[in-house]
Amino acid sequence: MKRMNRFFSANRLKIIMLFSLSGFMMASSFCVAQSTPPQSLLALSKTDHMLAIVDPITLKIIARVPVGQDPHEVVASADGKTAYVSIYGGGSLHELNVIDLVAQKPLLNIDTRPLFGPHGLAFANGKVWFSAEGSKAIGSYDPVTGKLDWSMGTGQDRTHMIWVSADAKNIYTTNVSSGTVSILSSTMIQPGKFAPPDAKPHEEWMQTIVPTAKGSEGFDVSPDGKELWTAGSDDGTITIINLATKKKEAQIDGKVLGANRLKFTLDGKLAFISSLRDGQLFIFDVSTRKELKRVNVGHGAAGILMDPNGTRAFVACTPDNYIAVIDLKKLEVTGHIAINGADGMEWAMQNH
Repeated sequence: MKRMNRFFSANRLKIIMLFSLSGFMMASSFCVAQSTPPQSLLALSKTDHMLAIVDPITLKIIARVPVGQDPHEVVASADGKTAYVSIYGGGSLHELNVIDLVAQKPLLNIDTRPLFGPHGLAFANGKVWFSAEGSKAIGSYDPVTGKLDWSMGTGQDRTHMIWVSADAKNIYTTNVSSGTVSILSSTMIQPGKFAPPDAKPHEEWMQTIVPTAKGSEGFDVSPDGKELWTAGSDDGTITIINLATKKKEAQIDGKVLGANRLKFTLDGKLAFISSLRDGQLFIFDVSTRKELKRVNVGHGAAGILMDPNGTRAFVACTPDNYIAVIDLKKLEVTGHIAINGADGMEWAMQNH
């Protein structure tokens, strides 16, 4: 009898210890899981096929969400709760991945066919706008209807990056191999005098093609909306376009060989240009249009993102497997975020 009591007591102790350990592990897992902060940095890993959600204060990765096989750019919805990732494949693939940033999980994949090679992304007027390099076109996706609802061809080679105005009436794209920028403007056309009685006004898009330099890929629009700057990777030339006249205003021998991305600081005083060829970050004074400084950030610099508070810049160094953090006052590297094959970045700002 005593032996039997000892047997039950020993097993009861094991059961209690097992439940205690399970409870500890569950509690630990809940402690590890972190919610997406109201403002988060989104960064793509081309190597791991992941979207990293980064806390902008601690610079720690709080979640990793799987995406398609060749992610290049990411954009967030206006409410900051959803992200869209372009699956590029050098112009051959045809997918946008939709990510729930609150639940930190994939939602669905959007088939962009007949538009191939989605790359550059923008979110404006409630829709996702994207370049379709493989189809020499751009298109838009409406999250409300769940459909691709508009597209337009550029007729240019490697339509790559895209910028869309808040009202979605003006769209700018770089056409890398053609060495041009497409300026697309929307106007409402009234029915002509020979139109049928039930004819209604309709939207019409006009394209203006501005020559730049071969390899013009990354570009940005100045904060005042007056100028578009783009840099050509082939000869390092910087082209400045006057957006009011829709004409090339100046061309600078910037010597930014291997130019990949270009971004203005929020105050419009500086222009940052990354070089994927040698890892240099070129910083230009916008008013004088002259080089101010070069910062070595690694072996290859790609995506650039400015901090909304105007204190930092983030530069994705793809071959170095990190994002370099730049202090905008010192213009120096102050830290790194480890991400394999880092490339496209974006801010997600949740509205509560």
